[in-house]
Amino acid sequence: MTDNRYPGFGLLLVDDEAPFLRSLSIALERQGINHLHRCTDSREVMATLARESIGLVLLDLTMPHLSGETLLARIKEEHPDIGVIILSGLNQLETAVNCIRLGAYDYFVKTMEEDRLIGGIRRAIQDQEMRQENQEMRRRFLTDTLEQPEAFADIITQDKAMRSVFQYLEAISVSRQPVLICGESGVGKELIARAIHRLGNPEGPMVSVNVAGLDDNVFADTLFGHHRGAFTGADRARAGMIEQAAGGTLFLDEIGDLSQASQVKLLRLLQEGEYYPLGSDRPKRLRARILVATHQDLAKKQQDGGFRKDLYYRLRTHQVEIPPLRRRKGDLPLLLAHFLAEAAGELGKAVPTLPRELPVLLANYSFPGNVRELRALVFDAMSRHRSHMLSMEVFRQALGQDGPPVQDEPEQPLFSQLDTLPTLQQAGELLVAEALRRSRGNQSLAARLLGISQPALSKRLKKSGGED
Repeated sequence: MTDNRYPGFGLLLVDDEAPFLRSLSIALERQGINHLHRCTDSREVMATLARESIGLVLLDLTMPHLSGETLLARIKEEHPDIGVIILSGLNQLETAVNCIRLGAYDYFVKTMEEDRLIGGIRRAIQDQEMRQENQEMRRRFLTDTLEQPEAFADIITQDKAMRSVFQYLEAISVSRQPVLICGESGVGKELIARAIHRLGNPEGPMVSVNVAGLDDNVFADTLFGHHRGAFTGADRARAGMIEQAAGGTLFLDEIGDLSQASQVKLLRLLQEGEYYPLGSDRPKRLRARILVATHQDLAKKQQDGGFRKDLYYRLRTHQVEIPPLRRRKGDLPLLLAHFLAEAAGELGKAVPTLPRELPVLLANYSFPGNVRELRALVFDAMSRHRSHMLSMEVFRQALGQDGPPVQDEPEQPLFSQLDTLPTLQQAGELLVAEALRRSRGNQSLAARLLGISQPALSKRLKKSGGED
C-alpha cells in the first residue's frame, strides 16, 4: 500500500545501470517513498516527463547518449518546476558547482552513506511539496474558489475567515505532512480534522485519540499497540491506533497536554516514519497522516519549556487557526437555525418561533465556549420549551442577566389590559418601556429591538423625562 506520508507526484530515477536503480528503489520504498518511475535510457527521459506527473528527478551524471548535465539543462528549460538531484560516481567539486548553477537541487556521490542520500531526497520532496502548496494557495486565494466544498459540509458557516481556512486546507490536501489545528475549546477542531481527512481521499479511516491525561506507558500502548506478553496482563496482541488508521488519518487531540516522555516518542514517529509495538524489536511503518489539535498556545509553551521545540517545529509544518465564534458573529443565525432543527428532531418537538430579542442578545455575548456552548444552550432551551415561542431564560442566564424565572404565558391581544386604545404618542412610550424592560435597561440593546439608533432613543427618553 502506498505510504501516505509523501505526496502524489512521482519520482523519476534515471541511471544506465539497472542493478543500481533496483537497489535504490528498494531503499526508497523501505523508507516509505513510493510513486517511483525508472529509466535506464537517457533518451527517454524527456518523453517520460511529458507523459507522467513527475515532481523530482534523480539523475545519473555519466550515461551514454545524453549526459546528466545535458539532461539537467533541458529539464530546467522545459520543466522548471521539477526538482533535480544529481547522482555521480565521482566527487568532483567543479562539476557539482556547475550542476547547482544549472539549477540542480543537490549533488550526491553514489558511494556515500545511504542515510545521507535518503535524507537529501526527503528534503527535496518536502521542498517540492511546499512549492506546489504555495502555488496552489496563491491560485485559490486569487480566484476565491473552493473545489471540494462537500468536504466542509458539516461546518456551518458563511464567514470569510473560515472560507480562507477552507481554501488553505484544500491547498495542502496533497501534503502528507502533519497539520497543527489551533483554536479555543468548542470552535470545532475535530470537524476541521475530519474535513482534512476527506480532502485527502483516504483509503483508510480517521482514528481519533484524546491524549490529555495519558501517561507515557498508556500513550505508547494506545498508539503503538503491543505483542502478547509485552507486560503483565498482555495475554494477547493488540494493534495500536496507528495501525488501525493505516491508509487514513490519525487525529491526536489536546496535544498540548502530552507528557515530555511521550513527546519524544511522537517526534521519533514523525522523523523516522516508523514505530515499535511494545514487546517487539521489529519496526512497523507509519502509513497514516498525523493531525494534531490544541487549545493551548504551543509557541509560548515551548518557550517556557513545557513543549519540545523540535516537535513543535515538526508539527507546525502546516498550521491553521480556527477563529472563535465571537469573531464570526455573522454565523450566529445559521448556527442557531441549524441547532434548533437538530434539537427539535432529537426531542421530537416542532421548531419554535424565536423571540425577537434573542438574536440581539446572542450578538452581544462573547461565547467563551464557542460553537459547543451555543449548541448546549439551544438544546437546553429546547428541552424546557413548552409553548410556540422559545423561552429566553436559558439565554438570559448565559448572558449574566439572571432574574426570577419567567413563565411562558398564553399570548394575549396587544393592549388587552387597557380599557381604551392609547394614542400614537402613548403607544410609542409603551413600546420604549417594553424594549427597556426586555433589555433590562440596556439602551443600546433596546434601540436595536426598536429598530432605531441609540442617540435617537436617548433623545426620546430625554424629551419624555425618562432617561434614567
